[in-house]
Amino acid sequence: MSVRVLLVDDHPVVRDGLRAVLEGAGFVVAGEAEDGRRALAVYPSANPDVVLMDLRMPVMDGVTATTKLRELDPAARVLVLTTYDRDGDIARAMQAGASGYLLKDAPRDELHRAVRAAARGEVVLAPAVAARVWRGDGEELSAREREVLQLVAKGCTNREVGERLHVSAATVKTHLLNVYAKLGVDDRTAAVVTALERGLIEL
Repeated sequence: MSVRVLLVDDHPVVRDGLRAVLEGAGFVVAGEAEDGRRALAVYPSANPDVVLMDLRMPVMDGVTATTKLRELDPAARVLVLTTYDRDGDIARAMQAGASGYLLKDAPRDELHRAVRAAARGEVVLAPAVAARVWRGDGEELSAREREVLQLVAKGCTNREVGERLHVSAATVKTHLLNVYAKLGVDDRTAAVVTALERGLIEL
């Protein structure tokens, strides 16, 4: 059976490109939408296996649309495809219930694999974090480490975290290194997504 995909992006040229890339590999583009609100309207009739969702769109953004789609259909599989790779964006998308997060510069083969994996119900993340996001439970985070990670999840830089917590940026970096070690991850993005998945922090 061919995988049915709903394309949600506010740029017609991007949708045209995705349609060509997907249909050329045997996928069925079941529908298109230029914003999140339109995606909600189109979703029932399109009946897609996977929704390819942009993040930054007018009318209704991708995170809000993902949240509402999951309320409409808890089995909905939303694969975020965006140019934005900031920690906060990734964390918000995953917290909203997205099945995965890819960047628009991904090779077409990687996109094909990701869509098929999402259709199977698998979690798909950009290769830089996919292999390590879901590892082990690690040690318990301290209250201050959770505070730091909570602010990082909101998109704060080390300097901004330090200003809010009245500590130096170097101290923040030390806390983050401890967090990485405890969670078994190597960077901010993986730490945020892992902590959100385990309920250690929330947005």
